[in-house]
Amino acid sequence: MKRPTRNASSRPKRKTFYQKKICRFCADAIDVIDYKDVKLIKNLLTDRGKIIPSRISGNCSRHQRKLTVAIKRARHMALVPFTIS
Repeated sequence: MKRPTRNASSRPKRKTFYQKKICRFCADAIDVIDYKDVKLIKNLLTDRGKIIPSRISGNCSRHQRKLTVAIKRARHMALVPFTIS
């Protein structure tokens, strides 16, 4: 009889553990995200001008929504560019 060959699917899978990201606004007890705070807003934009998602930045959903509104207001007031070409 032939022995079955072992392939990648027969190996036990390793569990990957990710460190839980904490919301920087909850940690510092910041409730108001102001659109005029350009230094804070620029840290949460990519080099192309896109908003960094909460799964990457670690923001909670409440603060991510407030941040999105602040970024859109800053774009409208021309404090932050819409796109960077």
